[in-house]
Amino acid sequence: MKKPRLATSLLLLGFALSTAHASSWKHYRLGNRDDVQTHPPAGTAMMGGGSDLDEAFRWLCQKADHGDLLVLRATGDDDYNPYIQKLCKLNSVATLILPDRASSQDPAVIEIIKQAEVLFISGGDQARYIRNWQGTPVQGAINAHIAAGKPIGGTSAGLAVQGEFVYGALGDKPDDKDLAWTDVLPNPYFARVTLVRDFLKIPHLENLITDSHFAKRNRMGRTLGFLARIMQDGWSDSPREVAIDEKSAVLLEPDGKATVVGSGKGAYFLRPTQKPAVCKKQEPLTFAQVSVYRAPAGAHFDAVQWRGTGGTAYSLSVEKGKIESTQAGKSIY
Repeated sequence: MKKPRLATSLLLLGFALSTAHASSWKHYRLGNRDDVQTHPPAGTAMMGGGSDLDEAFRWLCQKADHGDLLVLRATGDDDYNPYIQKLCKLNSVATLILPDRASSQDPAVIEIIKQAEVLFISGGDQARYIRNWQGTPVQGAINAHIAAGKPIGGTSAGLAVQGEFVYGALGDKPDDKDLAWTDVLPNPYFARVTLVRDFLKIPHLENLITDSHFAKRNRMGRTLGFLARIMQDGWSDSPREVAIDEKSAVLLEPDGKATVVGSGKGAYFLRPTQKPAVCKKQEPLTFAQVSVYRAPAGAHFDAVQWRGTGGTAYSLSVEKGKIESTQAGKSIY
């Protein structure tokens, strides 16, 4: 993310900094200190991580209708503020950092979220969002924002929490390597496969899991394990997935029509056609005929009809922990 770091120059550059005395949250605001109320149309920006996409942020800013855009984080600083301000004409850009559950209980925090026309959840560690925000007024405020028809976006970990089903990374430790297919396919009940549900309620992302950094970090195998677990554990008979590569984004309109943008490998839309044959603890996964639609930049996808244009359709199967593809060249991506 190529953005100047201005955290040490807040006062000189006219930033508004608010901190709570009773908790550890921080609020950095750049632009007009006074709130405005505009009429933002709905939409969801799903970004796969890596370098931020100007096109995706401009799309979110356009949705804001010259209102206020709020970045939500659990750690970090305000480096999104100057980056977004340079791209967009907005009343304000602000960052709200909520590092713990105490922060997520503060009424002042809820009021800040309520005033935003657009919410954007940054990258980082989705386990922090689940642990610190789920079951708190912050979760309620984000879902109220969505229910009011206001736009929302997220990247990396902020994408991972957008679907009804979430890989929560709750079993991860700070020194753990990325959860890989070599962990999941030999044992779908590997201890670090921590799936949660019902964090956010975003239209067209019901019955669905989202994943980021997809092709770049070779996450197809683990995501097949996630889908198998969702079915095996009785959460859904027919779950779906939107998986997005780095430097790629899916821009989802309220009617369910989506466009893929960016310079990465694009997005992957997955849907199982049958239940896993073998999905048990300490046994390799067997899971046949998962349909895949790979959508590069410029492709379109209808999340209601679950079909796309401008991409490639193929099928994947897992046989005793090994992935097989029907795609030319037998590529799984």
